[in-house]
Amino acid sequence: MNKRLLFYPLIIGFFGCLIWFIINKGSHLTTDGSTPASTVAAAAPATATIAPVSTAESVWNSMVQNVHHPLALLLLQIILILITARIFGWLANKIGQPSVVGEILAGICLGPSLFGMLWPSGSAFIFPAEGFKNLQFLSQIGLAFFMFVVGMELDTDKMKNKAHDAVMISHASIVFPFFLGVGLAYHMYARFAPANVSFLSFALFMGIAMSITAFPVLARIVQERKLSSTPLGLLAITCAAADDVTAWCILAVVIAIVKAVTLWTAALTLALSLIFVGFMLYVLKPWLAKKITRFQEQHKEKSIVALAFMTLLFSAWAAEVIGIHALFGAFLAGVIMPSEVSVQKLLTDKLEDVSVLLLLPIFFVFTGLRTQIGLLGQGNLWAVFGLIMLVAVGGKLGGSALTAKLMGQSWTDSLGIGALMNTRGLMELVVLNIGYDLGILSPEVFAMLVLMALATTFMTGPLLDVVKKVEENRLQASQIG
Repeated sequence: MNKRLLFYPLIIGFFGCLIWFIINKGSHLTTDGSTPASTVAAAAPATATIAPVSTAESVWNSMVQNVHHPLALLLLQIILILITARIFGWLANKIGQPSVVGEILAGICLGPSLFGMLWPSGSAFIFPAEGFKNLQFLSQIGLAFFMFVVGMELDTDKMKNKAHDAVMISHASIVFPFFLGVGLAYHMYARFAPANVSFLSFALFMGIAMSITAFPVLARIVQERKLSSTPLGLLAITCAAADDVTAWCILAVVIAIVKAVTLWTAALTLALSLIFVGFMLYVLKPWLAKKITRFQEQHKEKSIVALAFMTLLFSAWAAEVIGIHALFGAFLAGVIMPSEVSVQKLLTDKLEDVSVLLLLPIFFVFTGLRTQIGLLGQGNLWAVFGLIMLVAVGGKLGGSALTAKLMGQSWTDSLGIGALMNTRGLMELVVLNIGYDLGILSPEVFAMLVLMALATTFMTGPLLDVVKKVEENRLQASQIG
């Protein structure tokens, strides 16, 4: 034991002396001048003199430069985002709201609406404009993972069991608010649409913004309220699933039309989209089922995960190249995954925590950094926001509830379905960011629609409580009578 303790410092000391000897000798060497200087070194004037700097000041300057390094700044942003999102998510849960409400609010608070207003220099330091691209790329990756999980969560068997009622309710909850959104666009276009944006593009995006339902948030609300096994919960989840599939297909068509230069370009994009969807559903899906079944029999879990990731990336890439957005491809990749519980659990366990806990909060904050509530300082803009809320709630809640009633549901269940279908949450923010990236939505309209998404998601829980209370009072009155 003593020999080992003695051997260690001898080895370290011996090679340390050799390293010092070589460095000492090398310090006397000179170059022949043929190698070009680095860009940074060449930028400095040859005659420049460097003022003497103290050791403490030198260390401080070095640390300041390190903090401004893109990687260090990105890590600082992620740390701040995760802490703020967790705090706001916890506060949202405390008042009976899903954590997504708190995370959306956290994003708005970290943006120019609050943090940028209270401490402009701090906001500019932590979230500089040139650093937005890094956050945007990370948020898009997180969204692709999340949409993949959402696609896997679609229970096609439940959709088939309640297909007739669900399809009627979900499509009515899309068509009616879409119509109202287009009508709203007619009154807002002249004042709020960005320059060089056609009315068709603006109207289509306003329509889709009014029509979206947040399937993941709705599913979590149903689960938290123990409604999963009730007729109301099953119908609401099925309606939301059918709504999501339809809305994403409509969104893909809208993006294709908006991006197209001519009518023929739009027709070609739509044709390629149909070919892509057909290939995914009728060629890749059965092949995946056979391949994954074989991997399961051979207990090759890593091969299953690798194949799923490759499918996700290929589908997202193909959708982006075609022109219907990578997120639609990621969602479709999830839909075609085998429905076996073991496969879905394996893939969900690998993806959900990373996407939901790490990458999605980045998307919320990225959206918040774009949301400038201060732009709505004029009273008439808040009146426009009130009109947007009226159209959003009246179209989605009213359209869903009335259709559910016409399909034979009770008024209680109809209003409950309407309240749940009015939930917009994350899916709405995805659509709004796509519209903002394409230059269709102005900063003012974007801010108003983000607030609408937050308000409609926030009101879901209280509306369900009111519906439940009214039903309880009605039952008590009928028993007394």
